Amino acid sequence: MSTPAPDWMPDAAKGTYPGWVQRKAVTLAKRDQKRGGVGNVQQYRLAIHEAVLASQGHDHWTGEWLDWELIGTYDNRDAATGKGESKKRYAMLPTIDHRTNEPEPNFVICAWRTNDAKHDMTPQELLQFCSAVLKHSPNWGDSSSDA
Repeated sequence: MSTPAPDWMPDAAKGTYPGWVQRKAVTLAKRDQKRGGVGNVQQYRLAIHEAVLASQGHDHWTGEWLDWELIGTYDNRDAATGKGESKKRYAMLPTIDHRTNEPEPNFVICAWRTNDAKHDMTPQELLQFCSAVLKHSPNWGDSSSDA
């Protein structure tokens, strides 16, 4: 099964897309197999591609438009030296997020920033966390509550 880039994807990312899907499928299938998963690379590739198509280019959790031109550009070595600047530069990098905590090919697409914040939370835990942040946000003007 081929994984052609969706029509809505910027032209600059379309050539990178098939290789990005393949690399992510290999990485995630291997990681999930170590965690007891039984899916193969082909299943992962299809699940990633379907998640991308379903996203219509937006972060599943926030609805924000993702920077698809960043796919395939992230470099761990650069990130290690860039510290917080790298995180900011790649904040809207599309990433693949497991829909559940199970080691299976069941994904949504979200920004790296979102995935980093969500980490291993379930959708319900993420909603509870975000609600707590919003509930507390009126206190942010108080300097005694700033971190």
